[in-house]
Amino acid sequence: MMRSCHSEPLIGTHVSIAGGVSRSVERADRLDCLAMQIFVKNSNRWESADLEVAEVERFCSARSRSSLKRCVAHDSYLINLASPAAPLWERSRRALLAELRRCDLLGLEYLVVHPGAHVGSGEKEGIRRIARALDSIHAEGEDLEVKIALETTAGQGTSIGHRFEQLRDILAEVGEPEKVAVCLDTCHIFASGYDIRSQQGYLETVGQFDAIVGLDKLKVIHFNDSKKDLGSRVDRHEHIGEGFIGKDGFRWFLQDARFADVPKILETPKGSDDSYDIDNLAVLRSLAPLHPVNE
Repeated sequence: MMRSCHSEPLIGTHVSIAGGVSRSVERADRLDCLAMQIFVKNSNRWESADLEVAEVERFCSARSRSSLKRCVAHDSYLINLASPAAPLWERSRRALLAELRRCDLLGLEYLVVHPGAHVGSGEKEGIRRIARALDSIHAEGEDLEVKIALETTAGQGTSIGHRFEQLRDILAEVGEPEKVAVCLDTCHIFASGYDIRSQQGYLETVGQFDAIVGLDKLKVIHFNDSKKDLGSRVDRHEHIGEGFIGKDGFRWFLQDARFADVPKILETPKGSDDSYDIDNLAVLRSLAPLHPVNE
């Protein structure tokens, strides 16, 4: 049985940092976001200039005046913690630590991280390298408050994280698993074979995640429809309701009281202006006028 209580859904979108990270807050406010995700540097470059103290202050001040309740970041696409190539693994480890330090300066809660690809060296070995990198990062960044949220993947190539068991195994290998959370991407889990289109399929998927990883680990959700069908293992995001998942797959998440406090972030295709984000956010709000509470 369900009863309902009024609450604004904790939704938002990935926001550009063009012109400085502080500009992201005004962009999120313009869209009436309660949550947002940003990059803390150019996502396609290894190096970046240090954040200026004044820019950090502008960001923190703008956030304090905004309606935002959750702010998270996404790591660089270049990072591969599962790489069997020692130079790339080390460069990835150092780059991730640098991004965590930037997140910490900005007061962000989580840095969403792709676990990595084993590039033919094997799943078990890739998981071992990911855990070793995280342990090293935790040791060097023991002063940091921001936490890593490992993202579920679609299973393209040799990427790790497309099965809940892989995330479980990474957490089991990490020395301080309490410092690691999980980000669930709807497009990715659908592409990897988890069917969330029906309520029964959704409940089964969430039940599997809870049994294998634990719902207490789920701290961020990416809301993306899928251009490809169930089990395709192809990562192609689509606008909400226009892909193979359909609107109901997002309705179940939005109306599940267990996730009321989990930020739900759009990573749907962008246009030349905010119109796509406006439309996608409107669809999500129409699916969740009320947050049900489980009894």
